[in-house]
Amino acid sequence: MGSPHLLSICVSAFAAVFILLMVLAIVMRLITLLFPDREGGVEAAVVAAISSAITATYPGRVVIKIEEIE
Repeated sequence: MGSPHLLSICVSAFAAVFILLMVLAIVMRLITLLFPDREGGVEAAVVAAISSAITATYPGRVVIKIEEIE
């Protein structure tokens, strides 16, 4: 009689995962509120990463223009 039933273990595990995901969603929401998305073009780090990837993949090629499609 001392061992818990399988159903109660499953329910408590489901509840624990649900609560953990809810806390993570709240933290993500707070982070997006504190650090909003910047407007105004492509960042220099993104340009450097794309240029580096293109140069490594296709030697001798040069990136001319990078634009964001929305």
